[in-house]
Amino acid sequence: MTTMKSPEGPSPQLFFQTVNGHMRTAALKSAIELDVFSAIAEGYHTPKALAQRCGGSERGLRMLGDYLTVGGFLTKQGEEYGLTPDSELFLTKTSPAYLGPTLDFMLSFPLVEGFKQLTGAVRKGGTVVGEKGTLAPEHPDWVTFARSMVPLMKGPAEWIASWVKENAPDTHKVLDVAAGHGVFGIEIGRKLSAADITAQDWPNVLTVARENAQAAGISKRFHELPGSAFEVEFEKDYDVILLTNFLHHFDVPTCEAFLKTVHGSLKPGGYVITLEFIPNEDRISPALMAEFCLIMLATTPDGDAYVFSEYDRMFRHAGFGESIMQDVPASNERVIITKK
Repeated sequence: MTTMKSPEGPSPQLFFQTVNGHMRTAALKSAIELDVFSAIAEGYHTPKALAQRCGGSERGLRMLGDYLTVGGFLTKQGEEYGLTPDSELFLTKTSPAYLGPTLDFMLSFPLVEGFKQLTGAVRKGGTVVGEKGTLAPEHPDWVTFARSMVPLMKGPAEWIASWVKENAPDTHKVLDVAAGHGVFGIEIGRKLSAADITAQDWPNVLTVARENAQAAGISKRFHELPGSAFEVEFEKDYDVILLTNFLHHFDVPTCEAFLKTVHGSLKPGGYVITLEFIPNEDRISPALMAEFCLIMLATTPDGDAYVFSEYDRMFRHAGFGESIMQDVPASNERVIITKK
């Protein structure tokens, strides 16, 4: 679970770290389920105190705590555990950046099962978990995604909304494609009081977006477009169209055909804002962006982690001009800004 200094010469260390990767997942999941990080933040620092607060055994909490310390999630002085800056920000329930709920989707059946059958996916060149994997119509796990992933998407959504407010302050009409939780469109609606937001997604998923729009106080400016993004009819003259974590699910011809529809629905001078896991042109860096390709292999028929030159080419083939890529602070994703 920890990265040790490599000995000189060949070593099986990386092999064992990788094979034992399931231990890291299980330990973190258990700690979140037992609320260990929040308990430490509240002042329960020893195995005995944690056992009382978390409802576990003293022996079990000691072993779990030591393992999490070795892995970098906790610190330890004597018998007392402490939080690292990362665990305090991302793993305590009182933090606005708490990531615990994301496990519901990130460890959901189609993702876990997809990797259990990865050899078959490698042989086939796409998922073997059903004909369409996570892209099956009205797949229930997209509701799980919508309910659990808001903490992870809040930062990028706020960044995009700030960009729109600064660069397109007269925005009145926004389309959020495959909106999921709806946070990307909602944040624009919060920053621009004259903006109407249309969220497109499956009807069961839009239930979550509707709840979030109500909580944000923009219900009167929030509209729903239920159905498949490839089958519903988009209106014309949108100022901004959001494509957040959408295009990576499909092959290049499908993306280009869809982008032609997007081009026809965007007003002259309007923007398409695309948020994606976009590795460098070498496809192996940065690591967290590059690794995303394997998720697409395991869970979709044709998805990929496309590099910027591929996205730029897709947009050009769809009738757009130049696209510009920007990093999003404190995120594993990048934004592509494309103007009509």
